[in-house]
Amino acid sequence: QAQLVESGGGLVQAGGSLRLSCAASGRTFGRYVAWFRQVEDKEREFVAAINWSGGHTYYGDSVKGRFTISRDKTLNTVYLQMNSLKSEDTAVYYCAASSSIILSSIRFSTAYANWGQGTQVTVSS
Repeated sequence: QAQLVESGGGLVQAGGSLRLSCAASGRTFGRYVAWFRQVEDKEREFVAAINWSGGHTYYGDSVKGRFTISRDKTLNTVYLQMNSLKSEDTAVYYCAASSSIILSSIRFSTAYANWGQGTQVTVSS
């Protein structure tokens, strides 16, 4: 399976923007690529997912309208553009991928076997 490497996290003020990247090396991503986020001691929350071949996108309710997931097939990279950031967006953001996942499971972290190391996003209010 591909090795996933996230980048782009950091500290930003509320209302600002960040763009996260998830690059796959070794192999292509697979069928779906997703972003999840996790705050200490809480379960990982689904943020967004994209179908690698067709480009269809899906979003969690808390980020809909503010975040955009996209892909660049030539660079084998998935992006998460985050706008209008809020303090509650503070979390470690993880990229995940799966070759076998089905559409009905894309919002569940347990359905993904391949994960990146995570990147911290901190939004100051």
